[in-house]
Amino acid sequence: MTESSLTDLWAYFDNIYCISLNERQDRRRAARSQFDKVGLADRVEFVIVEKHPDDAEQGIFESHMACMRKGIAADAQTMMIFEDDIVFDRFRAAVLADCIDFLSKTLSWKIFFLGCLVYRSRKTENRAVLKVRYRSLAHAYAVERGFAEMLVAMPWKKKPYDTLLRHVARDSFAAHPAFAFQSNARTDNKRLLMLDRFRRMWGGLARIQKMNEWFHHNRMAIIGVHLFIIVFLLMLAARS
Repeated sequence: MTESSLTDLWAYFDNIYCISLNERQDRRRAARSQFDKVGLADRVEFVIVEKHPDDAEQGIFESHMACMRKGIAADAQTMMIFEDDIVFDRFRAAVLADCIDFLSKTLSWKIFFLGCLVYRSRKTENRAVLKVRYRSLAHAYAVERGFAEMLVAMPWKKKPYDTLLRHVARDSFAAHPAFAFQSNARTDNKRLLMLDRFRRMWGGLARIQKMNEWFHHNRMAIIGVHLFIIVFLLMLAARS
């Protein structure tokens, strides 16, 4: 697919934003390189924010709200939001095209993830789209205007942004296979330093996200194999 064709696919989203801390020019350079790879070079507006003086989680929440307010003010009906540690992997134009086809025909969608962690997932009529019970990560997602308006009306309640989404994002969908991940760069959130070390020890968020996706996509088969092994072992024990 040509670069212009890719640009046409992304045109479904009226406004596309990427959150970046003012001092992280390095991440903006890396993010621009990633956007170039998928045909987004001229579409992304960087929303430059200052680090919150007291609470990194509140800063993250307010940054996402700022993006949605910008989209609403610009009369966007659909908007895409990235964080600046974005990494694209396994990207295929055919998957993006199937996702856009689903969104354009599905009136009930509110939020759509290009990559996240989930509690469970199931297939939809579109091969590249899963309906998911969202768990965490908000580094690459699209929202429709009505859902964005609901979110920006909610005050900060001292809960991480993805915790908020977990409770309100009932009609959640995600790309399959996911093609947006977070880089293995160290987090800027001091509260998450221990968790960040643990994630990096396991290969980083990208690897964890892929493992989560694989498990839930093959969950029934995995359960079936384990049940077979248990039954087989019980039969052997009964014969002895």
